[in-house]
Order: sequence, then C-alpha cells, then structure tokens
Amino acid sequence: MNKKHSRRAWALITAAVVAPCVAVLPTEAATMPFKDIKNSGSEAELYKAVSELYGLGIVFGTTSTTFSPYQQLTRGEAAYFLAEALKLDTKNVENPGFNDVPTSHTYYGHIAALAAQGIIQKGTNYSPNNYMKRSQMAKILTLGFNLQQATTLSAPFADFTEDVETNQYIQTLLNYGITEGTSSTTFSPYMDIGRGQMALFLYRTLQKNDNHLYIISVE
Repeated sequence: MNKKHSRRAWALITAAVVAPCVAVLPTEAATMPFKDIKNSGSEAELYKAVSELYGLGIVFGTTSTTFSPYQQLTRGEAAYFLAEALKLDTKNVENPGFNDVPTSHTYYGHIAALAAQGIIQKGTNYSPNNYMKRSQMAKILTLGFNLQQATTLSAPFADFTEDVETNQYIQTLLNYGITEGTSSTTFSPYMDIGRGQMALFLYRTLQKNDNHLYIISVE
C-alpha cells in the first residue's frame, strides 16, 4: 500500500459533557528538533512525548535545538504547557489580578486562562518564575483534565503532604498510571518537577484521558 494512502485519518467525536477540549496526539510524530533527548533506551518514551507535544505546539524548547528535559520547570512554563494541551482561549481572558503577572507577561494569557477555569487559584501572586512542585503538578493535571479524583489513599508513601486534598490529587495520578513515586515509599511532593517529566505526564494524561474527546482510527 502506498505510504501516503496508508496514513490514518482521525475522526474526532466530543463526549457529551461540558469540559475543555483537549489536544489529540497525531499518528505520526513531527520532526524532532531537540538534540538533547535520545530516541532510545530510557529516553525513548520521553522522546516520543516531547516530539508529539512539540508538533502540537503544546511544549517548546529552551533553544531551537534543546529541550533541556532535566531542567526545572517554572510555574509560568507549566501554565503554558497545560493551557495549550487543554486548548484554552489564552487571548480573550479576564485579568486574574496577580501582582506579578502583568498583561505584558509572556505567560499572562495562559495563566489567566487557567485561573478562569479554576485550575489555579486567584490570589495576590502567582510566582511564575518559581519552580513547579510535584504535588502542584498533580493538582493542575487532575483539575485540568477533570480526572476522577481518588477518595482513598492506597499508595505506601510516608511523605504524603499534610493536606488531604493534595494527597488525593497525587493518588489520582497514581491510579491513572500517569506518575509514580520517587521510591517505593516516597513521592517527594515538594521536589521540583523537570521539563521532561511534565511533558511525559501531559503525554500520558492525553493518552489515558477519555472524558472529553474520543478518537476513532479510520484506515
């Protein structure tokens, strides 16, 4: 069969719920411009995740040829990644009133869009240059994709936070198989998350999420 005609055509059917539309992963990865991730061994899944998310405009590199997967992710970058994955309107937004996120800020539209959806809380500051923590990542992914939240904690982590709701977000991602602990008994909720880790978690969430968008493959 001719390669051109063997490519899959994707038909998209939205679910009958009121929820943000989410991005659809392409059948073929876009050309990967980043040279600091290998398409082999332990980085193979990361390579695929970054390649496909980059092709969708969800993630971006630190330069034209580097993604810096092990560099800490800022809260501003996290807002961009998630808002783009959810296909939120980042132009027509209401100012959430963060003192440290003026309308001229690079990530203003993305941060404002998440605040409007209740994915991040409005307040005095957002701290866009601070690093995103693993527990914070669990919260924004759970809320952003309307994942079915865990009601009980079954993970054997001795370092769960003191906040029950935060622990439920962590358990939710564990239940979905989106993330795992840093060891058999620790989750490290206050550890900074890396750019590559966030790309992986977003990619896995998009693959597992079926509450908003169904994908049908047609030959």
